[in-house]
Amino acid sequence: MVSEKKKQEVVMMKEMIEKYPVVGVIDLFKMPSKQLQSIRKSLEGNALIRMCKKRVILIAIKENKEKENIEKLNGFEPKEPALIFSNITPFKLFKTFKKNKSKGYAKPNDIAPEDIIIPAGPTTLLAGPAIGELQRVKIPALVKEGKIHVREDYVVAKKGQVISNQIANVLKKLDIQPMDIGIDILGLWENGIVYGKDILDIDENQYIQNIKNAYTYALNMCVNTSYPTKESIKILLQKAFMNGKNLGVNAKILDSGIVEDLVERANISAQILKGMLKV
Repeated sequence: MVSEKKKQEVVMMKEMIEKYPVVGVIDLFKMPSKQLQSIRKSLEGNALIRMCKKRVILIAIKENKEKENIEKLNGFEPKEPALIFSNITPFKLFKTFKKNKSKGYAKPNDIAPEDIIIPAGPTTLLAGPAIGELQRVKIPALVKEGKIHVREDYVVAKKGQVISNQIANVLKKLDIQPMDIGIDILGLWENGIVYGKDILDIDENQYIQNIKNAYTYALNMCVNTSYPTKESIKILLQKAFMNGKNLGVNAKILDSGIVEDLVERANISAQILKGMLKV
């Protein structure tokens, strides 16, 4: 039987879902309380975060009849679920969260976000028992000038790999912080579309470059296929003019714009012939 408290939570969540144009599911798993409060403060006026039981979220979203496709948010599987409500666009909201992420030490059973590389060179560790810890996780270490050195770059954990207790301890001793600490946005709804983080997490510079490349490719295609557009017509006219002029010169057609080139060509030929006769 659903308690009165949960019923009230469902009602509150439903009201907020209806109120805000952007609704999302986030995961607060392993999110430090201090950092969460800091992020909440930075979002004041732009977004609200509400934590509650997953069951409450499922019911509140399922019972909403106003927002098309919002039930797709229930397809995400947060470990520590919460809903976020916002008046700003999903992409801007995601960017805000991404900026608020910071680096942190890995803990046992964390998942490596990227390949974790131990760089070659000296470490801050003095010669002693620590070298054994490094070697036990297969890091090529040696003692040099009283300090532990790594002989060559070594991938201690690949992307997606579970970080063991031994690796976590070694990374902390080496002061390597591979983890991105922050709120994990799983999906955001706006205007009937649910955006996953794979879509939201875009490289803006690369995106702009892709648009520029697409414009260049399209313009080249129009010019090469003689397809007139607002952007290609000037180039096509210039190309047609040059082709026509070259044809006139090669065919020795005495016409305005061509005769000048023919006279210039004849003059050059005369100068060359004059030089040959002198010899």
